[in-house]
Amino acid sequence: MTGPRRIGLTGGIGSGKSTVARMLARRGAHVIDTDAIARALTQPGGMALPAIEARFGSEMIGSDGALDRARMRALVFAQPAAKQQLEAILHPLIAQETQRQALAADPAQPVVFDVPLLVETGARWRRQVDRVLVVDCSEATQQARVQARSGWPPTQVTQVIRQQASRAARRAAADAVIVNDDLDLAELETEVDALWTLGFFGVPALARL
Repeated sequence: MTGPRRIGLTGGIGSGKSTVARMLARRGAHVIDTDAIARALTQPGGMALPAIEARFGSEMIGSDGALDRARMRALVFAQPAAKQQLEAILHPLIAQETQRQALAADPAQPVVFDVPLLVETGARWRRQVDRVLVVDCSEATQQARVQARSGWPPTQVTQVIRQQASRAARRAAADAVIVNDDLDLAELETEVDALWTLGFFGVPALARL
């Protein structure tokens, strides 16, 4: 394919995927953040809240009117069926908003879909993108970053990692991999620049901002 591409960007928790997404946005990519869409759907007045409250009860709605994310996280970790039920509510709404944003993008821009669970959703996402970029790191790096960022205990970080696809599965799905264990921000920028200028995103002529 010539011209701007549709790229699926994914990586495990703490991999640095969101940092790479911001770097791509500065270079001119149109980034669609599915996590941000999910958060908007579960903020006060969010479209997903009525169905969530009807399915899981009013105790899942915090005093501020938003989804009680900590309570919901505990439930879905304990009950796989609850995770499936929550996804059945959220995924169609996320897909609808993702499509709306993609259609609104400048056709001269590459579109980057920032999808934490791209590999876990299987062929559905793979059919929508031209290439997959994985940001990868060791589990030890994930633990250190998430504990520093969120203050979670190691057991909670491990729970999240185990719920996500394995490193091997993500790498097997990738068209390109950025290994982000010991990179500082400047080195990570260099990795992103290399993919950009080599045409991975279909727009080597776009200037770095």
